[in-house]
Amino acid sequence: MKLKKMKLFATGTAFAMLFGGAASAAECIAPANAGGGWDFTCRQIGKIMYDIGVVDEPIQVTNMAGAGGGLAYSNVVNERNEDEDLIVAASSATSTRLAQNAFGGMTSDQVRFLGAIGADPGVIVVAADSPYETLADLVNAIIADPGSVTFAGGSAAGGFDHLKPLMILQRAGFTDVRSIKYIGVDGGADAITQTIGGFTQAMTGDMSEIVGFIRAGEVRALAVLTEERVPGFEDIPTAREQGYDVVAVNWRGLYVPGGISDEAYERWAERLRAVAESAEWQETMAANGLAPFTKVGGDFQAWVDGVIAETEALSREIGVIQ
Repeated sequence: MKLKKMKLFATGTAFAMLFGGAASAAECIAPANAGGGWDFTCRQIGKIMYDIGVVDEPIQVTNMAGAGGGLAYSNVVNERNEDEDLIVAASSATSTRLAQNAFGGMTSDQVRFLGAIGADPGVIVVAADSPYETLADLVNAIIADPGSVTFAGGSAAGGFDHLKPLMILQRAGFTDVRSIKYIGVDGGADAITQTIGGFTQAMTGDMSEIVGFIRAGEVRALAVLTEERVPGFEDIPTAREQGYDVVAVNWRGLYVPGGISDEAYERWAERLRAVAESAEWQETMAANGLAPFTKVGGDFQAWVDGVIAETEALSREIGVIQ
């Protein structure tokens, strides 16, 4: 028994030396309420970092909902710019909001994007008892009467969740995208509750946000917005195979304060890479409908910069911004 304990101690010491185990408990901010995609990112990545030994204490999760992620972004930029023990959940919604200048003039270069280690497929969902059986049913109803369908999503108006149904309708030849009704709430859990409760007719979000509701039989997924059907959810057709050429995946990742040192940035990058390569993360992706997508460090920062530029152009094209 003593030998086993010594081996465990040695293993933990080696991890701490390699990854610079935190001297104090680190924190992950989820910029939405509990139960949504950002909350999922913080809790799963933080748990696995601790489980595999790349941090020496459990990572505290703080939910900071507001302004589609803007409240948390402002807090990091203005109050915690040099906090090397802080990571923040991010996604395509984050880059979309930055592209649309939705964070009160704050820009993407005020933080450092750390990496993404999974892609959450976009989905269009209705309640289990909805009259809309297929994506075409929903699209045709909107074309016939735009006011008959309201979407709920976990991003603010004009955010990534909002863009998904607009792109689908655009592919269907519908041009008056500003007439589409959308309610932005703080997180996917709130959005799906709106739809199940009959307050909205459809939910636009991500696969990880609806897995539990699908398995409980409370919702019907009309489409997944990927190139191919998602492993484990093969009964959900893609929008493409239904005639709407839209692929919209939500990367799941992190950013850190802009003022931290290069050494701290690389330390967090190595921890995130370790999570991406772990068996625990592979199991988490499979259980939650995530697709592999790993970009960490400087390459990810450059990629995000490109995505923001492309999203700005698309948003102008569909009239979300001028």
